[in-house]
Amino acid sequence: MAMKGGFLDNLGKIYGIYTVGFIVFVILLGLGEAFFGMTPKSIGYVYMAVTIGLYAMIGILSRTAKVSEYYVAGRSVPAFFNGMATGSDWMSAASFIGMAGTIFTLGYDGLAYIMGWTGGYVLLAVFLGPYLRKFGQYTIPDFLGARYGGNAARSIGIIAAITASFTYLIAQVTGVGIIMSRFLNLDFSVGVFVGLGGILVCSMLGGMKAVTWTQVAQYIILIVAYLIPPTVMSFKTTGNPISEIAYGQALQKIDAREKAINADAKEIEVMGLWKQKAADLDADIKGLPGSLDAKKADLNAKIAAAATPADKEKLEKALKGLPADAEDAKTKWTAAKGAAAGKSKPMKPYLEPFARLDAKNMLALTFCLMVGTAGLPHILMRYYTVPSVKDARMSVGWSLFFIFLLYFTAPAVAAFGRSEVLSNIVGLPIAQLPAWMANWGKVGLVSFTDINADGILQWYELTIAPDAIVLAMPEIAGLPYVISGLVAAGGLAAALSTADGLLLTISNALSHDLYYKMIDQHASITKRLAISRTLLVVTALISAWVATYKITIIVELVAWAFSIAAASFFPALVMGIWDKRANKAGALAGMYVGFLSCVIYMVGSRFYGLDIWGIKTISSGLFGIPLGFIVNFAVSRMTAPPSQEMQDFVESVRIPKGASAGVQE
Repeated sequence: MAMKGGFLDNLGKIYGIYTVGFIVFVILLGLGEAFFGMTPKSIGYVYMAVTIGLYAMIGILSRTAKVSEYYVAGRSVPAFFNGMATGSDWMSAASFIGMAGTIFTLGYDGLAYIMGWTGGYVLLAVFLGPYLRKFGQYTIPDFLGARYGGNAARSIGIIAAITASFTYLIAQVTGVGIIMSRFLNLDFSVGVFVGLGGILVCSMLGGMKAVTWTQVAQYIILIVAYLIPPTVMSFKTTGNPISEIAYGQALQKIDAREKAINADAKEIEVMGLWKQKAADLDADIKGLPGSLDAKKADLNAKIAAAATPADKEKLEKALKGLPADAEDAKTKWTAAKGAAAGKSKPMKPYLEPFARLDAKNMLALTFCLMVGTAGLPHILMRYYTVPSVKDARMSVGWSLFFIFLLYFTAPAVAAFGRSEVLSNIVGLPIAQLPAWMANWGKVGLVSFTDINADGILQWYELTIAPDAIVLAMPEIAGLPYVISGLVAAGGLAAALSTADGLLLTISNALSHDLYYKMIDQHASITKRLAISRTLLVVTALISAWVATYKITIIVELVAWAFSIAAASFFPALVMGIWDKRANKAGALAGMYVGFLSCVIYMVGSRFYGLDIWGIKTISSGLFGIPLGFIVNFAVSRMTAPPSQEMQDFVESVRIPKGASAGVQE
């Protein structure tokens, strides 16, 4: 697949044929399910085989041994298609799988994710994208090394790029594992490694060149998959297929059902039982380690006295489920106590502002996501791939358009999903619950506890993980399984496209910025690309292994990555372009202070109870971002300025016209 000439001239025709072909493929699968008895399992395997096969084919045809093509796609990607590739690179498993589910859970407050993630592209367009392209490097650590001089700035850039990208990568691999385990009936731990094949075959052979054209193909699949279920559900429930307009009716139903549920006697009974459960857990926590020993002794006694093998097996399973020691018990029981306490209070209105996130945390989260968007290395790298500064600016506009199509729909997906659950699931006899709940229960994303033993499902007896909402939407809407498979393929496309970009960022930081720029500047092109590909595989395997531990939900992992990127990169990048007096000492001090303050608060608040001003762990960058700017500015003014040549160059970068070959170190 040549990057020049005919291929670039016919991009619209090529991807137009691809889109029509994919739609025909989905229709044929639908006919196979309706008339030829294709099973859900076979549909799942066909979807995964065909889509991953397509990505593999693009990766193989786009293989390259040219450095500029491997790192920046030959700087020849048209703005329209770079916008589409950026949208795909951007709309990760968090956007596709997790965002609507988070809004489903948080209601109004979940809009912080949409405002933050879209607002970040305004910052990109105004402060960074076009100017980074004019500076003319390969990677973000490359820019830092060139702008601030030497390897010290490059080194902290490498550390921050790897930390933010690896955290983000784990979220994508987690999304792959969820999809594989549900739709291919694979164990989650196996699914994450199976999904690696689709990731590696694209990015390993052709680098940014292959990833770009694969991401365009993946965007088409993910946006088609995302838009169909809410469109159908909207038409079925309101008569209007435009879900983005019609979901106001769903919001009215939600509000009415919430009021009815809060006044229901059975729901009030369940709240009281959860309140007692929280009190019991509190007593157990205060009674450690004796309370844990007593539970173990009680179960052992019951096992010894068990009347049947089935009873004994059940008791032994309960014994294995107990925490290993007092420290483990404190952690698990504290989390369970918090969950029980949350279910002991009336439901907060879905439409009420700041009901689940207070104003300062919602605004802090929005701010961190905006700034993090403008500081993510794998997104910033995309603006190195276009031919000119003008194309970089246009790319940001197209990126926003393609992202808008999904983000404008996410609140509708959340609203229709919540309305369906509140209206048609809550209150059902447990024996009559729909099959989709059992299907998602098998992968641990849906569960219920009949705490009052009345055989009826109350709201606070049900737990739906945010990551289940989008993937389960076709089943919730009663659509054919072929649409469920399509959504899974879309989710996989979203996760794989972002994972490709992140893997490239990490492997390039190590092979280009660390090895080539800092260790062996005489390394041959062949050696550099071989090292990059090897590191790419190693990074992918490590991320899959870490993902098997299911550290936290996808959206929280992504929020961590954004805070790290925001606190580490944004101040240094913005001041590197807009403050010609900013120097190496200021940049280093600002980046280290921003990075460390963010990570320390993130780990401390998540695992050790650290609390400053009540800011939650997902907004940890709130402290590092301003500190990075302040320290950079202050230290730069207290130390020697950059050379006059560098200051003149920085001045020229801010001129909107023209192009630059880049500054040499």
